[in-house]
Amino acid sequence: MMNRSEELKRYLVPGKHVHLVGIGGVSMRPLGLVLQGMGLVVTGSDMNASVSTDELIAKGIHVHIGHSESNIDGADCIIRTAAAHNDNPEIAAARSRGIPTFERAQAWGVIMQAYENAVCISGTHGKTTTTSMVTHILMAANMDPTVMIGGYLPLLHAGHRVGQGNTIVLESCEYCDSFLNFFPSLAVILNIEADHLDYFKDLADVEKSFRAFAELSTNGILANGDDPHVLETLKNISYVSFGFGEGNRIRAVDVCPDWRHFDVVCDGQFYCHVDLNVLGKHNAINALAAVGTAWMLGIDGDAARDGLLSFVGADRRMQKKGIVNGAVLYDDYAHHPDEIAATIEAARSLKPNRLIIAFQPHTYTRTHALFEDFISQLRKADHLVLAEIYAARERNTVGISSRDLADRIPGSVYCETLPEVTEHLRSIARPGDVIITVGAGDIYKAGEALLK
Repeated sequence: MMNRSEELKRYLVPGKHVHLVGIGGVSMRPLGLVLQGMGLVVTGSDMNASVSTDELIAKGIHVHIGHSESNIDGADCIIRTAAAHNDNPEIAAARSRGIPTFERAQAWGVIMQAYENAVCISGTHGKTTTTSMVTHILMAANMDPTVMIGGYLPLLHAGHRVGQGNTIVLESCEYCDSFLNFFPSLAVILNIEADHLDYFKDLADVEKSFRAFAELSTNGILANGDDPHVLETLKNISYVSFGFGEGNRIRAVDVCPDWRHFDVVCDGQFYCHVDLNVLGKHNAINALAAVGTAWMLGIDGDAARDGLLSFVGADRRMQKKGIVNGAVLYDDYAHHPDEIAATIEAARSLKPNRLIIAFQPHTYTRTHALFEDFISQLRKADHLVLAEIYAARERNTVGISSRDLADRIPGSVYCETLPEVTEHLRSIARPGDVIITVGAGDIYKAGEALLK
């Protein structure tokens, strides 16, 4: 077990100085703010200035732009993002000075141990949306939760919340086995697919990680009983299943054709009715997981209903951005073939004249490993625009480009830069179209430029 929680606990106390390497990240930013709220002195660094670093600076956290060994002066310990490796000058300096260095997930693991209910929501897809839905339900139930989401939630005007209640809910990612540092009282598993193959060897390796995560839970496991990979992963483990199939303990019944309205039955008894403001079967299953979480926490069905009714989507999850030349522009974070399939299915329910996808692949290794699957799903667009691959934490050691995808998808257009994407979309947009910028990198900027 990789936990160093007892050692880290000695440092996460008021007055200690903690330095966060990569503080602008979606999970690091809220961590910095939570630690500041606990009375620690927090500093941090990031490669580039951003809205995230601006927010941290505005709230009194000193952020260094660029990495330098002098940035860690005075720090009692270092917490780093998974993208910061040992050759980072601040990590190297900490090691040479004997300053203990911990992972981001280890810090969240320490923090969650203070809560009676630690709800950890995992899965290859849907984590941000489901964590956001659960947050809406907890707020409707007046449980005053602490929250960590890997995206922006309008309800919170942030991606995190520090509450005074006895419940914490966290988006829990499998990459680098990071969720194995957590201490869930309730482990939620939405789905399992082969992803992050720069770290995991194959699907079986991913399943092994999720099984280890499930076994950490102290007070229950809630898992998708319709997902064959989940069923394989949890063989001989006791869990509560949710889904549309009749064998699930938590089921959606009387489901409307658009997947937005249904009743939820728990152990054969009516629990609540659900009305959703978000599209697609994938969001119906996310909502079912959120309702199942509420039921397992003993929350009244009316609060589950009201919480979901108030949910209008998380940031960058099929988010409506505006109108361009009569076309409706959306933005979506999908970066795995299965997520793209779900996004396209949801978009088709809008009945567009044309569905135009502007896709930016995320990381070279993912594009290479799932190349044929990407082709299979992206072909479903009426018009496809391909931006160059977003490198994120990687270097292009496999020699791949979005141009390779374009060569295999007839009629697709390859754009080397985001301004080219914007100009192409502007030139083709017309009334009745649905345009979606898709990807986990900065493809959203092409859409924002289009609106300007």
